[in-house]
Amino acid sequence: MPEPLGSAARPLRVAIIGAGPAGYYTAEALLKNQQLHCAIDLFNRFPSPFGLVRDGVAPDHQTIKSVTRIYDKISQDPRLRYFGNVTFGTDVSHDELKHLYDQIVYAVGAQADRRMNIPGEDLLGSHPATEFVGWYNGRPDYRDLEFNLSHERVLVVGNGNVAMDVARILATLPEELAKTDIADYALEKLRHSKVREVIMLGRRGPEQAAFTTPELKEFGELAGVNIVVDPQDLELDQNEQVALIHNKMAERNMEVLRQYAALDKQNHERTIRMRFFVSPVELLGENGRLTHVKIERNQLVMDTYGGLRAKGTGVFETIEAGMILRSVGYRSVPLQGVPFDDVNFKIPNVAGRVMYQSSAEFIPGEYVVGWAKRGPNGVIGTNKPDAVATVASMLEDLNELEGIADDNRDLSKIETLLQSHNIDYVNYADWKKLDDYELKLGAEQHRPRVKVASVTEMLHIIRG
Repeated sequence: MPEPLGSAARPLRVAIIGAGPAGYYTAEALLKNQQLHCAIDLFNRFPSPFGLVRDGVAPDHQTIKSVTRIYDKISQDPRLRYFGNVTFGTDVSHDELKHLYDQIVYAVGAQADRRMNIPGEDLLGSHPATEFVGWYNGRPDYRDLEFNLSHERVLVVGNGNVAMDVARILATLPEELAKTDIADYALEKLRHSKVREVIMLGRRGPEQAAFTTPELKEFGELAGVNIVVDPQDLELDQNEQVALIHNKMAERNMEVLRQYAALDKQNHERTIRMRFFVSPVELLGENGRLTHVKIERNQLVMDTYGGLRAKGTGVFETIEAGMILRSVGYRSVPLQGVPFDDVNFKIPNVAGRVMYQSSAEFIPGEYVVGWAKRGPNGVIGTNKPDAVATVASMLEDLNELEGIADDNRDLSKIETLLQSHNIDYVNYADWKKLDDYELKLGAEQHRPRVKVASVTEMLHIIRG
């Protein structure tokens, strides 16, 4: 009879796909279990780890990025190995990993955007906010994108924290951005930006907005920026007033918005204008490039479930704009060999256990965490209890798992496999070389760090 999985004689072999917060919190929960003997390999598509903390958190939010100190500490555990610059499904297949790991955890996030599905959405100048965020954060996928900042007005569609980040970065003075770890090429482009007005469009009212109060307050702290809110947008009907009573965050947001709406006339060069109850219905352009956005005024109506939804009133307005950034939701994308729910854009699961959607049958040894598990909601810290819950399922399943063959338990087998595929993977010590390089450049410029945004350049620095 074989030794039980997770015992000293038969340590559990776990592969985690994705080195963002969800992946690290999963590793942490496994490593904290004192009864469990395990060896964990963390795979990441880029040489640099930390996922959206590096590639998605706004450059002027350095306090939030300090969470990487926790991930760095987790990485020091000898039971955890990091394999950067390895793409699941391309560099290593699902079937190859199944032979080498008792359990696989997908921590891949929701890296694609949702579309507005309106005419003209593919005009030049129309972009998902995810691309703009990745561009100014130095994400290698997006570093070569072009954004038209030669017009005075940009529209941002959405009322979540990502939309707030995008609007704030566009309006922030370049000399302020120069104190952050924004990508150098993005900083240079923003230094020459002609954008002077950013209009945020929210399809519902301010009390339904998804942004948090701290993000909203940051607008009022921006140097040289007018914050404009129409007082009429803050007038609530009876249904909205009732909804506000039961939502403390919305109540705090309304207090801040009323302060903005009451501001005396401001004469700064740059403006963020927050509009509510409006939706873009068509993008208009000339020669394939965006020139105007047609929007419709909305009203809130009660749906059959008692919620308030936006309904068009037939009152339209056309706004001149050179760029529009949509931040109307995010979605996961399918992975090679892994079931996918293409309606809800998640990996189908129950309590983190991956399942076939058609048969509701669980796949032994496969799990999911983070946005790929629950959808794009919550903040970075939300991923911790989410990961703990999935790990609980993983541990419950150990007695039922057959596990991989003992011949495949040699830790060097994955390295041999990657080398046979000619994959130039990096370990955590390699990443620390790149990390030290970026921090050193940053110190010389009185900045948190200067990011390297090219995988080729990253590997060149690492290999020295």
